[in-house]
Amino acid sequence: MPTADLHQRLSDSYGRVHDSLRISVTDRCNIRCFYCMPDTPVCFQPRDEILTFEEIERVVRCAAAAGVRKLRFTGGEPLLRKDLPVLLRRVALVPGIDEVALTTNGVLLAGQAEELYAAGVRRINVHLDTLDHERYRRITRRDELGRVMAGLEAAQRVGFSIKINAVAVRGFSESDLAPLARYGRKNGIEIRFIEFMPLDADGLWKPNRVLAADEMLRILREEVGPLVPVRRADPRAPAVEYVFTDGIGRVGFIATVTKPFCGNCNRLRLTADGKLRYCLFAVEETDLRSILRQGGGSEELDHAIRRTVESKWEGHQISSTQFVPPPRNMFAIGG
Repeated sequence: MPTADLHQRLSDSYGRVHDSLRISVTDRCNIRCFYCMPDTPVCFQPRDEILTFEEIERVVRCAAAAGVRKLRFTGGEPLLRKDLPVLLRRVALVPGIDEVALTTNGVLLAGQAEELYAAGVRRINVHLDTLDHERYRRITRRDELGRVMAGLEAAQRVGFSIKINAVAVRGFSESDLAPLARYGRKNGIEIRFIEFMPLDADGLWKPNRVLAADEMLRILREEVGPLVPVRRADPRAPAVEYVFTDGIGRVGFIATVTKPFCGNCNRLRLTADGKLRYCLFAVEETDLRSILRQGGGSEELDHAIRRTVESKWEGHQISSTQFVPPPRNMFAIGG
């Protein structure tokens, strides 16, 4: 397929150009964070409804021809997907793709870090909300912190660029902010703090449970040290970043609730069962799996992708009375 020119790029009606695709390879997860999944049995997608590697590659090739340059693989927990490095290696070779990244909870990372690096992945985000074992158990309902820390160490040895993603909930997460920031300073890892979003399976989200980015910034300045903002290399990046004034350490804030960045959004999302979404909070989806499995060609796939982008809304309106939570929870959409 030809490389997209200026007239073919994936632009929506607000002029936002989309060059980033997040791909969920499974809705299954090996931890049960209270703000994401219930601790009760979950009805996951049947295996035959999950996209195959060949189907994912077809979508990637079509998206790359239309201008997508960055891929990020997610779940659920993507490292639960058997032979994932095989897929990553294949899509990294697709013409037009410049970057293949991965988001993981880190539980299985130590055993797969070398394979992932060999497959072409260079950037990994590890989800970790606390460095305290008991608090980790309370958050995830699992006792896996030791394996996560081993995964981080393995990823550093291999040579990945690493960021830690930490979800912050008001009245719960305040005591974890400074220890995580200090860990990042010590180990050369950027810590990104994410505001609690209305995507949890148990319906726990409320506006007063959002620990705002400005509040987190104040806590870190008081407990760790002075921070100054960093000019964004890419204004479409979701995180607002700060560096400590002594030059050691960087933190970022993803303020989806209090400071939405919808106006600069350049991302699309593909769920594990083949639905394309123009927003994490979208209430509608485009069924690419049916096109793939009913003999649809590249033109039909391209049209579906472009139609999805063209129909993208201005923003998610979380803070307005018009907000409607998406019909899927975070683990089913893809982180």
